[in-house]
Amino acid sequence: NPLPRVPAIAVSPAGLATTASLIQSAGIAQRDLLAQQEPLVRQNGRARPATMVATNPGLFTQSKPEDRRVVPDDPNGRVVFKVVYVVLESQYQASLTTACKRINAGQPGVAVECSGYILEELRDEANYEQFKKDVAEANIFIGSLIFVQELADKVVAAVEPNRDNLDAVCVFPSMPAVMRMNKIGSFTMASMGQSKNVMVDFMKKNKPSGTSFQDGMLKLVRTLPKVLKYLPGDKAKDARSFMMSLQYWLGGSPENIEALLLNLASNYVPEVMEKGMLNEMPVLEPEVIPDRGIWHPVAGKVFETPAEYMQWLREEHAPSVGIDVDTAPVVGIVLQKSHINTKDDAHYVSFIMELESRGALVLPTYTGALDFSVCIDEYFFLNGKTLVDSVINLTGFALVGGPATQDHPKAVATLQKLDRPYLCAVPATFQTFEEWKDSELGLHPVQVALQVALPELDGAIEPIIYAGRDGVTGRSIPQADRIEVLARRALKWASLRRKEVKDKKVAITVFSFPPDKGNVGTAAYLNVFGSIFECLKAMKAEGYEVGELPESVEDLVDEVLHEKEARLASPQLNVEYKMSVSEYKELTPYASELEENWGPPPGQLNSDGANLLVYGKRFGNVFIGVQPSFGYEGDPMRLLYAKSASPHHGFAAYYTYVEKVFGADAVLHFGTHGSLEFMPGKQVGMSGGCYPDRLIQSTPNLYYYAANNPSEATIAKRRSYANTISYLTPPAENAGLYKGLKELGELVGSYQGLRESGRGSTIVNSIVATARQCNLDKDVDLPGEEDDTAELTLEQRDRVVGRVYSKIMEIESRLLPCGLHTVGVPPTAMEAVATLVNIASIDRPEESIKSLPRSIAEAIGRDIEQIYRNSDNGVLEDATLRQNIVTATRAAVQACVDRSTDANGRVTEVKSLFDNMADMFMGGSPMKRALADNGFTVSDDAIAPLFKYLEFCLKQVVADNEMGALLDGLNGKFITPGPGGDPIRNPLVLPTGKNMHALDPQAIPTTAACDCAKIVVDRLLERQAADNDGAYPESIAFVLWGTDNIKTYGESLAQVLWMVGVRPLPDSLGRVNQIEAIPLEELGRPRIDVVVTCSGVFRDLFINQMNLLDRAVKLVAELDEPLEMNFVRKHALEQAEEMGVS
Repeated sequence: NPLPRVPAIAVSPAGLATTASLIQSAGIAQRDLLAQQEPLVRQNGRARPATMVATNPGLFTQSKPEDRRVVPDDPNGRVVFKVVYVVLESQYQASLTTACKRINAGQPGVAVECSGYILEELRDEANYEQFKKDVAEANIFIGSLIFVQELADKVVAAVEPNRDNLDAVCVFPSMPAVMRMNKIGSFTMASMGQSKNVMVDFMKKNKPSGTSFQDGMLKLVRTLPKVLKYLPGDKAKDARSFMMSLQYWLGGSPENIEALLLNLASNYVPEVMEKGMLNEMPVLEPEVIPDRGIWHPVAGKVFETPAEYMQWLREEHAPSVGIDVDTAPVVGIVLQKSHINTKDDAHYVSFIMELESRGALVLPTYTGALDFSVCIDEYFFLNGKTLVDSVINLTGFALVGGPATQDHPKAVATLQKLDRPYLCAVPATFQTFEEWKDSELGLHPVQVALQVALPELDGAIEPIIYAGRDGVTGRSIPQADRIEVLARRALKWASLRRKEVKDKKVAITVFSFPPDKGNVGTAAYLNVFGSIFECLKAMKAEGYEVGELPESVEDLVDEVLHEKEARLASPQLNVEYKMSVSEYKELTPYASELEENWGPPPGQLNSDGANLLVYGKRFGNVFIGVQPSFGYEGDPMRLLYAKSASPHHGFAAYYTYVEKVFGADAVLHFGTHGSLEFMPGKQVGMSGGCYPDRLIQSTPNLYYYAANNPSEATIAKRRSYANTISYLTPPAENAGLYKGLKELGELVGSYQGLRESGRGSTIVNSIVATARQCNLDKDVDLPGEEDDTAELTLEQRDRVVGRVYSKIMEIESRLLPCGLHTVGVPPTAMEAVATLVNIASIDRPEESIKSLPRSIAEAIGRDIEQIYRNSDNGVLEDATLRQNIVTATRAAVQACVDRSTDANGRVTEVKSLFDNMADMFMGGSPMKRALADNGFTVSDDAIAPLFKYLEFCLKQVVADNEMGALLDGLNGKFITPGPGGDPIRNPLVLPTGKNMHALDPQAIPTTAACDCAKIVVDRLLERQAADNDGAYPESIAFVLWGTDNIKTYGESLAQVLWMVGVRPLPDSLGRVNQIEAIPLEELGRPRIDVVVTCSGVFRDLFINQMNLLDRAVKLVAELDEPLEMNFVRKHALEQAEEMGVS
């Protein structure tokens, strides 16, 4: 499959008013690289037709609800009742269809007409209009797992107006607003929480904490007899009907669903009741399997304990299929009960059979709740020992909470206790198999958010598609080649735990970053060969066979590259293996497909003309290899943009060697970043034709990735199945001043002491002249070259010097990374100080922690924001004060770290900062004394919360788990997940050595991000107004990057929303997907129009936020406000007039 040049996606609301905003997607989906995409909605005020996200083919399912409509062939005088259902997933479709057909074929007095919708289909306006029509004509409405807010809103909007006319509304676990529509006779949830009710009280007392509504409902069903005796007769009957309906629904089989429909019709559809059509029908008890257990397709029963199942497995089943129980790996599987109930289990059965055919024992567990962690806690341990070697979650959902409310800390704690590789495979339930197969996107964005991004927060890896939905029947279709890949990879991970360390083979892969620049063996912020040398020493200590190690890093470089400045095409690179063309063709099944772009092998790259060359060096069971280039000489990035492209033969040969010749048990990609994950193929949800999948084959992929780059790490996780391990980026230090800028700083210092003397104006003239030499006149308003500052007043001279001083301080304080990081070597104390100074300089309202600059300012009766504002405006006194505060902050943090610094200049043990009684007799803590030495008197009480937080941060900064995580990964253990991003803004990024993930795409922007965004936007607009005689800009351009929004939890997104005067709000589950317009009285300024350019990564990671922007612009464009106070509306109306539309 070629690398998709995915059409840029315009997030434009319906209606012309939305053209007030340009949401342009720039670049290919795989990377934040600018591509030649045309603006989509508006450029320079000119409107163009825009594509709506909601109906854009390839983004959402195009399956047709009409295909599953059931209509009785011949009612023949029978009473026909109508049913409409909406479900998140399709496994109930077949049971519902079969149940309706059984009723129509077997009931003499009634027939049923049934209309069914998969939740995602309601995005299509035609489908939604038909849905509303069907609901208006229905007797019974059924909904289940409606957990997507915008679609839940649509369901409520369609059903609520018809609720009184519907005979029954049965909504099973869904968003609260949807649940409140339940109506079974007198039983209703609309008043839940508003009135005294025995059932409500019971629910509140018995709902399991940290899990979902469904778990509470299941508990309620089990204890129903206790509750019903307290209810009046009619209410007991209706409550019993609802709980019985839930049991039928959870039972899931056609027989259960038939009983559900007939019971509702006989008790609540008036015409059926009046004519007594079903009075003689016996009430069937729901046929259900246990709420949870161990299910094997050939066992004939559900096992309730692991001991019982393992006995059957070892004594009966394994011998019958020829599996050696003493040597076989054990794979634990987590399943969804609803697929077993509804007999929609072909994909489960196929996968279990595939594992067993490869000699593995399988432990398949299920639960009917949305807390799947119970499967792990109850069934994967026996007598205190872990039974499984690897785990696969086949539900595709987060481990705790599924598609509803997730509890990631609980999930992580469960998986840490299990300590096994955790894979979360994906059934393509939100789209049909054909849609996934034909799509260049792969998985639809909503499914990526629910079934890829959220499981990653639990620590899940390898989102491999293993099944797809049939567009007609709704049943899951097992994908044979994907199931084979998933099984092979799961068993490879399992073998890492079982294999002797001395026998394991590891392929370490280094890159050329950037390509074709003589940088073989380099990576972002990383000392690659120094780190590899440390890894080899650690592996040797663990018992790995690493041969004879070089004595130094320089010797290691020489053995692999022969020349430090080697290029990929360099003849000096060491050739570890020569692969003949015949061997290459035999071992690389897709070799012939590469010939379209590269001709017959061996080609000209990584070739000696007769053989394909694998560059690198082998040290015992460790191979250090050089990943080949993208392939286009002189234009190595061209592959990213090519529509029809493929890796070259040398690239394919390298990974063929790793898997099939060297026989690697794992590959370690070393540093940010290589080319594998950017090879052509789908964006997420690889097929067998996608080159990342073809290249990595079955080899477990560990990947050292810079902690500050979670967006591209996410691409590596999803496209090349990487288990990432974050490494620390070098500490950021102030850039400082040099040459002319340093001289300028010294002149300012001189002026401050002589400003009122006769030399003051002379020094100002020198400052102005030097500022021009340093090109500061481009940024600072300076007197003319012919002007003599002696003619200025003292206040005016101060303002000139203040503006220059403010600018050079801005330059001096810019953060630059210092040096390169070495894996396994924690930062020095001085490096820790650099990081902590920046952490201490940020307010953290969510932690109730004030920044140190703010505490210092408050101690002298000032507001730090006013000091910053005055300094930016060139007030010399405050510019000087600001610099003094910066100096004092560093001194206090230095004093903090000095307490824990050993003789080698490193922090090995962090000492508590406020437990030394001697400080009470020495003028307070070292931090307080350091501030006093710099002229600021601040109490220990005022700074104690901050420095206790810094104590925690210091422990995280110097902790070193990068090497430990690698060794755990190589031993088939669970690598703890953690966020990627900026460790200064989010110290939870530390310690590094975590399986890095991005964030919950539905959780941004956070409240803290919105608070920061307001400050930034307000400052910007104030400055713009000051520079333009009080006039606000009508339009401001933004670029939204994926990485930046992950680091800041959506701060730049929040800036856009604050510009237009919109406040993001969480829904009932805490997900940020609602908005409200901020009143102009509160805003205090006009709404500013925005022109937004989105990177490809932002577009793909944050589809919900794209929709949020879409709705925000439409909302403000439609407000009835004065045009001089709403530039979004003003521009929309101008465009409407220009285009001749209303």
